[in-house]
Formats: sequence, structure tokens, C-alpha cells
Amino acid sequence: MATRHLYVVRHGMADAFGELTDAGRQQSELLAERLAALPIDAVWHSPLPRAVRSAQIVGEHLGNIPVREAAELVDHVPYVPADVPPPWAGFFDGYDLAEAEAEARLADALLARFARPASAETHEVLVTHAFQVAWLVRHALGAPPVRWLGLSCGNTALTAITYPDGASPTLLTYNDMAHLPTALRWTGFSPGVRP
Repeated sequence: MATRHLYVVRHGMADAFGELTDAGRQQSELLAERLAALPIDAVWHSPLPRAVRSAQIVGEHLGNIPVREAAELVDHVPYVPADVPPPWAGFFDGYDLAEAEAEARLADALLARFARPASAETHEVLVTHAFQVAWLVRHALGAPPVRWLGLSCGNTALTAITYPDGASPTLLTYNDMAHLPTALRWTGFSPGVRP
């Protein structure tokens, strides 16, 4: 039975211009060390610089495997609910119907390309953004579209999802930061108490 194994990660910590910081580069290197024990076939990344650089660092550590861009992994809002939950009202201010529909098409394309079994056993790394990680997790769990809201993930936190042929997806791990020292964990989140 062919299974697609996805290792989905948010890019390393970035500055206000979207470039990796020193901490983001270190996070990406530590992620690569963790992934090195796996039989990775390909690394896919968003076209945005912070994801491109994170993927390059991962690829450099994994040896001679393809590192490629996938437009579907770009940072976007995957779903705008008709009834916006009150805590999110300000976030969605200004989204018009055309913009929401365009971003929903991107979200559908992301699922169509990656959230399915492969024709052969594959192990792929997706270096993307917080909203896309949340969208893939929501989909794997079969949760309603609005449930992507509030699924946050840290920079270079590891989420693993399998897509076996003939069975439902399995979420193996979500937001796993075991490869990061304490000082590099929880970046990419708003301030608050952390476990």
C-alpha cells in the first residue's frame, strides 16, 4: 500500500522583511539534523524568501535530494468564514469576496497536490507558513473549514501527516519542537504562557 508521508514545517524565524534571522537559520539547521534520519525524497517550499531559505538549509543537510518550489505553499488565508468568530473580526476586516475566493482556490490546490496518497511510498518535506500547516492539519482531522483558526505553529515546528492509499489520513505529530533548544522554541507565536 503506497503512503505519502508529509513532514510539514513552518519556515524559520524571519525579520520584518521576510528574511531569516540568525535564530531562523539555526532553527532550520536543527530541523535538518532531525529530518536527516528519515528517507526524504523531496523538499518543497513556498516561493516566499523565508521559506525558500529554510528549505535550502534543510536540503543542504539532507544531501542530493530535490528542493523545489510549490506555488500552493505560499502564505495565504485558506478560508474566510461567513460568520467570523468575534476574536478574529479585526483579522478579517477588509477581505472582499474576490480575495477570499482566490485564496480558497489556493487552499484547494494545496490539498489536491499534497493531501492525498502518492503512487509510490514517498517522504516529502513541505516548508510553508503557519496558515498552511493549520489548513493541512484541519483537513487531516476532517474538521470543519473554520477550525483552521487558532491552530498555530512555531517556527520549524514539525507536523507529520501520513496519507495511506485506501484509508483516512493520520496526524502523527503536530507542532513538535523537540529538536529546538528552549531559547528557539515558541517563536512565531504571540506572547503568552508556554508549557
